Amino acid sequence: MPLYEHVYLARQDLGAQQVDELTNQYQAVLEQMGGKVAKAEYWGVKSLTYRIRKNRKAHFTLLNVDAPPAAVAEVERQERLNEDVLRYLTIRVEAHEEGPSAMMRKVDRDRDRDERRGERRREREPRGPREGAEETETVGE
Repeated sequence: MPLYEHVYLARQDLGAQQVDELTNQYQAVLEQMGGKVAKAEYWGVKSLTYRIRKNRKAHFTLLNVDAPPAAVAEVERQERLNEDVLRYLTIRVEAHEEGPSAMMRKVDRDRDRDERRGERRREREPRGPREGAEETETVGE
């Protein structure tokens, strides 16, 4: 069966649990039609470059799919009908990426960078009066 990467964007005012329910619903459709979902990643709420149907942010979800084309077409049809789904994109790939996707690696890299910044900031913070610093007196008139 062909392999696909499918990403969909859900409205920002949905909760993470509702987005998980949407993902489970689409997984069930794929499995009923003879396919399977190799991996499902929730990327979180991200800012959009431009507004889509008055939304400035959206929930991003990736599905690595191994399914017949008819199953993918059915999921896309259901997403077109669902008002909670803003956009979707399906790409046929030769092989699925092993491990976390590029977006998840970026999140980990950003988290590590922020932790390192915090450590450097703590190292630079003065821990009391500086050594060798003398108080200056103001000369009055």
